[in-house]
Amino acid sequence: MYLSVQLSYYPLADDFKPPVKEVVKKLEASGLEVYSNRMSTQVFGEFDAVMAALSDVMKWSFETYGKAVFVANFLQGDRRPRGE
Repeated sequence: MYLSVQLSYYPLADDFKPPVKEVVKKLEASGLEVYSNRMSTQVFGEFDAVMAALSDVMKWSFETYGKAVFVANFLQGDRRPRGE
């Protein structure tokens, strides 16, 4: 099953940009299709791979940077941008 996720990450720190950039880099390194913009990051792939990557990245974030808020929208199916 293919999964499309819109993810927003809010580290609870004054200097929030480095943690956000690192989370996006880790998602990109997962091998999944990842698109970022100023508001959120979209992640696309097979359900199990996406959920495993999100779990790993969230755990790493909490262990590395401490408290944060993750907001995610999950949609079954392929909602990748088509460049239209």
